[in-house]
Amino acid sequence: MGRATGTATAAREIKVVDLTDFEDRRALITEELWQAATETGFFQLSGHGLTRAETDAAFAAAEAYFARPEETKRRHALKKGLNAGWEYRSQVRPSTGTPDEKESYQLTRPHMAGLWPGEEELPGFRDTLLSFEARCHALAQRVLSCFAERLGFERDFFAERHDPAGPLHQSTLRLLHYYAVPEAARGRSDGAWRAGAHTDFDCLTLLFQRDGQDGLQVCPGGEADTRAWTPVPARSDLVTCNIGDMLMRWSGDRLLSNFHRVAPPAPDGDQGPRYSIAYFAQADRDAVITSPDGRYAPITAEDYLRQRIAANFGG
Repeated sequence: MGRATGTATAAREIKVVDLTDFEDRRALITEELWQAATETGFFQLSGHGLTRAETDAAFAAAEAYFARPEETKRRHALKKGLNAGWEYRSQVRPSTGTPDEKESYQLTRPHMAGLWPGEEELPGFRDTLLSFEARCHALAQRVLSCFAERLGFERDFFAERHDPAGPLHQSTLRLLHYYAVPEAARGRSDGAWRAGAHTDFDCLTLLFQRDGQDGLQVCPGGEADTRAWTPVPARSDLVTCNIGDMLMRWSGDRLLSNFHRVAPPAPDGDQGPRYSIAYFAQADRDAVITSPDGRYAPITAEDYLRQRIAANFGG
């Protein structure tokens, strides 16, 4: 039973951190975030400030986009290496060797020329996503500011390396549509993985899910020998977060970027489509990632991201 296909589960706490009254409670929030990030690398946020109306609008935009004909979406084909545009079953995880059963649409601000559907096709799509992406950026930087201080950096260390107005910006908002399970595959134990086991290669990921659309599972690296996975229940009111490889490297491996995957639904579960939205806070291309103890050679975020994309995309 390997990490890619094992079905054993284990109960682990996925901590919920309340960001309410953030500035007044910054010290306590920082400690709670640090504990979660050094123990499992996953946590969920309440009191995050994004309203249900904002997230509902973003999900409605995503469903409207993915409902369009394939030939129409192909006009916005993914710009490889730039993480912008539409892709269809193109991400092949080393853990499975097969494409993830999904399509996605990436918004990376400097590279969106020619990739937006027209206003007459999807009214409000562009404005809705740009607004939501900006809100995600602000939330991610609030969390990263806590990690920056705990790592001995200035509070704005990561914010200065994630500039959404700059041409070298590479943080990405990703709309995700996991396909309904085909009738012939329902109930089978060897069903295709919606997303094979992987780590994220950014600094911090924010994941938005819908109530009842479960499937996300995590396997902390420190417990990898157990090959047991912990389900992370999908809740619309919480933002699920995980540490990415960039931040793990920047922290000298103190903050944990751990394996996670999206499993196919259980035989008695919802076999229909699943939607989620992820925001990947990735340092600007010219940012230099170092490690405090010198265990890793310095590398620009551009080169680092290029390496990780090459390892995770095929076709």
